[in-house]
Amino acid sequence: MSQGYAIELYFDPALENQVLKAWNVLARRQISTQLIEIESRPHITLFSSPFIEPAKLENIVKAFASKQEPLPLSFSSIGGLPNDNNVLFLAPTPSLSLLQFHSQLCDAMKKEGVEIGEEYRPDSWIPYCSVAQDVPKSRMAEAFSVLRDLKLPVTGYAMDIGLVEFSPVRELFSFMLGNTVEA
Repeated sequence: MSQGYAIELYFDPALENQVLKAWNVLARRQISTQLIEIESRPHITLFSSPFIEPAKLENIVKAFASKQEPLPLSFSSIGGLPNDNNVLFLAPTPSLSLLQFHSQLCDAMKKEGVEIGEEYRPDSWIPYCSVAQDVPKSRMAEAFSVLRDLKLPVTGYAMDIGLVEFSPVRELFSFMLGNTVEA
Protein backbone atom coordinates (compact mmCIF):
# COMPACT_ATOMS: atom_id res chain seq x y z
CA MET A 1 0.00 0.00 0.00
CA SER A 2 1.39 3.36 -1.05
CA GLN A 3 2.08 5.93 1.67
CA GLY A 4 2.16 8.69 -0.90
CA TYR A 5 3.78 10.34 -3.86
CA ALA A 6 6.50 12.94 -4.24
CA ILE A 7 7.86 15.09 -7.04
CA GLU A 8 11.62 15.01 -6.68
CA LEU A 9 14.46 17.01 -8.19
CA TYR A 10 17.49 14.86 -9.10
CA PHE A 11 21.14 15.83 -9.47
CA ASP A 12 23.98 15.36 -11.92
CA PRO A 13 26.04 12.18 -11.25
CA ALA A 14 28.92 13.98 -9.50
CA LEU A 15 26.62 15.81 -7.07
CA GLU A 16 24.54 12.67 -6.50
CA ASN A 17 27.75 10.80 -5.61
CA GLN A 18 28.69 13.47 -3.05
CA VAL A 19 25.34 12.95 -1.32
CA LEU A 20 25.68 9.15 -1.53
CA LYS A 21 29.06 9.47 0.23
CA ALA A 22 27.27 11.01 3.22
CA TRP A 23 24.62 8.24 3.16
CA ASN A 24 27.33 5.58 3.08
CA VAL A 25 29.44 7.06 5.88
CA LEU A 26 26.35 7.24 8.13
CA ALA A 27 25.42 3.66 7.15
CA ARG A 28 28.91 2.31 7.85
CA ARG A 29 28.78 3.87 11.31
CA GLN A 30 25.32 2.31 11.76
CA ILE A 31 23.77 5.71 12.46
CA SER A 32 21.20 5.59 9.64
CA THR A 33 20.53 3.22 6.75
CA GLN A 34 16.89 4.17 6.19
CA LEU A 35 17.33 6.03 2.87
CA ILE A 36 19.35 3.15 1.42
CA GLU A 37 16.84 0.56 2.69
CA ILE A 38 13.83 2.28 1.11
CA GLU A 39 15.79 2.52 -2.17
CA SER A 40 15.65 6.28 -2.31
CA ARG A 41 17.84 8.40 -4.56
CA PRO A 42 19.46 11.71 -3.52
CA HIS A 43 16.94 14.46 -4.23
CA ILE A 44 15.15 17.62 -3.13
CA THR A 45 11.41 17.07 -2.61
CA LEU A 46 9.41 19.73 -4.45
CA PHE A 47 5.93 18.40 -3.59
CA SER A 48 4.39 15.46 -1.77
CA SER A 49 0.87 14.21 -1.23
CA PRO A 50 -0.73 11.01 0.04
CA PHE A 51 -3.27 11.14 -2.81
CA ILE A 52 -2.52 12.09 -6.39
CA GLU A 53 -3.28 10.98 -9.93
CA PRO A 54 0.12 10.03 -11.38
CA ALA A 55 -1.14 10.32 -14.99
CA LYS A 56 -2.34 13.88 -14.41
CA LEU A 57 0.97 14.87 -12.81
CA GLU A 58 2.96 13.24 -15.60
CA ASN A 59 1.56 15.68 -18.17
CA ILE A 60 2.13 18.67 -15.89
CA VAL A 61 5.69 17.68 -15.00
CA LYS A 62 6.62 16.78 -18.60
CA ALA A 63 5.45 20.16 -19.91
CA PHE A 64 7.12 21.98 -17.00
CA ALA A 65 10.47 20.14 -17.38
CA SER A 66 10.64 20.89 -21.11
CA LYS A 67 10.60 24.66 -20.36
CA GLN A 68 13.38 24.50 -17.73
CA GLU A 69 17.15 24.34 -17.89
CA PRO A 70 19.48 22.39 -15.59
CA LEU A 71 19.53 24.28 -12.31
CA PRO A 72 22.75 25.17 -10.47
CA LEU A 73 22.76 23.92 -6.86
CA SER A 74 25.14 24.47 -3.98
CA PHE A 75 24.68 22.48 -0.78
CA SER A 76 26.24 24.85 1.72
CA SER A 77 24.96 23.81 5.15
CA ILE A 78 23.71 20.87 7.22
CA GLY A 79 20.59 20.82 9.34
CA GLY A 80 17.87 18.80 10.99
CA LEU A 81 14.09 18.85 11.02
CA PRO A 82 12.27 19.22 14.35
CA ASN A 83 9.95 16.28 13.85
CA ASP A 84 9.64 12.66 14.93
CA ASN A 85 11.59 11.33 11.94
CA ASN A 86 14.93 12.73 13.12
CA VAL A 87 15.92 13.79 9.60
CA LEU A 88 19.35 15.26 8.88
CA PHE A 89 19.93 17.04 5.60
CA LEU A 90 22.16 19.06 3.33
CA ALA A 91 20.59 22.44 2.60
CA PRO A 92 21.03 24.12 -0.76
CA THR A 93 21.71 27.83 -0.83
CA PRO A 94 18.16 29.14 -1.49
CA SER A 95 19.04 30.82 -4.79
CA LEU A 96 16.47 32.86 -6.65
CA SER A 97 16.58 30.32 -9.51
CA LEU A 98 15.75 27.41 -7.15
CA LEU A 99 12.91 29.31 -5.46
CA GLN A 100 11.48 30.44 -8.81
CA PHE A 101 11.72 26.89 -10.18
CA HIS A 102 9.68 25.58 -7.25
CA SER A 103 7.17 28.45 -7.42
CA GLN A 104 6.62 27.94 -11.17
CA LEU A 105 6.04 24.20 -10.63
CA CYS A 106 3.44 24.99 -7.95
CA ASP A 107 1.74 27.47 -10.30
CA ALA A 108 1.64 24.86 -13.08
CA MET A 109 0.09 22.30 -10.72
CA LYS A 110 -2.46 24.77 -9.29
CA LYS A 111 -3.60 25.67 -12.81
CA GLU A 112 -4.47 21.97 -13.27
CA GLY A 113 -6.36 21.82 -9.98
CA VAL A 114 -3.66 20.11 -7.88
CA GLU A 115 -3.85 21.24 -4.27
CA ILE A 116 -0.50 22.22 -2.74
CA GLY A 117 -0.16 21.32 0.96
CA GLU A 118 1.09 23.93 3.42
CA GLU A 119 4.68 22.68 3.70
CA TYR A 120 5.17 22.76 -0.11
CA ARG A 121 3.67 26.21 -0.76
CA PRO A 122 6.26 28.64 -2.10
CA ASP A 123 6.08 30.87 0.98
CA SER A 124 6.77 28.03 3.43
CA TRP A 125 8.75 25.37 1.48
CA ILE A 126 12.16 24.45 2.93
CA PRO A 127 14.42 22.96 0.27
CA TYR A 128 16.67 20.18 1.56
CA CYS A 129 18.30 16.91 0.58
CA SER A 130 17.92 14.20 3.24
CA VAL A 131 21.09 12.38 4.21
CA ALA A 132 19.70 10.48 7.22
CA GLN A 133 16.29 9.49 8.58
CA ASP A 134 15.27 7.96 11.89
CA VAL A 135 18.58 8.89 13.53
CA PRO A 136 18.47 7.75 17.17
CA LYS A 137 18.44 10.84 19.42
CA SER A 138 21.47 9.47 21.26
CA ARG A 139 23.47 9.49 17.98
CA MET A 140 22.35 12.88 16.66
CA ALA A 141 25.52 14.72 17.78
CA GLU A 142 27.74 12.03 16.25
CA ALA A 143 25.78 12.20 12.98
CA PHE A 144 26.18 16.00 12.82
CA SER A 145 29.88 15.59 13.53
CA VAL A 146 30.22 13.11 10.64
CA LEU A 147 28.38 15.48 8.30
CA ARG A 148 30.56 18.42 9.37
CA ASP A 149 33.52 16.50 7.90
CA LEU A 150 32.01 16.83 4.42
CA LYS A 151 33.79 19.46 2.39
CA LEU A 152 30.96 21.96 1.93
CA PRO A 153 29.83 23.52 -0.24
CA VAL A 154 29.25 20.74 -2.74
CA THR A 155 27.99 22.08 -6.02
CA GLY A 156 26.43 20.74 -9.18
CA TYR A 157 23.20 20.82 -11.11
CA ALA A 158 19.64 19.58 -10.82
CA MET A 159 19.23 17.65 -14.06
CA ASP A 160 15.85 15.94 -13.93
CA ILE A 161 12.54 15.84 -12.16
CA GLY A 162 10.44 12.79 -11.41
CA LEU A 163 7.49 11.34 -9.55
CA VAL A 164 7.97 8.55 -7.03
CA GLU A 165 5.63 6.42 -5.00
CA PHE A 166 6.79 5.46 -1.51
CA SER A 167 7.69 3.51 0.53
CA PRO A 168 9.77 1.69 -0.66
CA VAL A 169 10.58 4.28 -3.30
CA ARG A 170 9.50 3.42 -6.83
CA GLU A 171 10.04 5.92 -9.64
CA LEU A 172 6.94 6.28 -11.81
CA PHE A 173 8.52 8.65 -14.35
CA SER A 174 11.22 11.27 -14.76
CA PHE A 175 12.08 13.93 -17.31
CA MET A 176 15.33 15.74 -18.01
CA LEU A 177 15.17 19.48 -17.55
CA GLY A 178 15.16 21.34 -20.87
CA ASN A 179 14.38 18.21 -22.84
CA THR A 180 11.15 16.78 -24.19
CA VAL A 181 12.18 13.11 -23.97
CA GLU A 182 12.00 10.95 -20.87
CA ALA A 183 15.10 10.64 -18.68
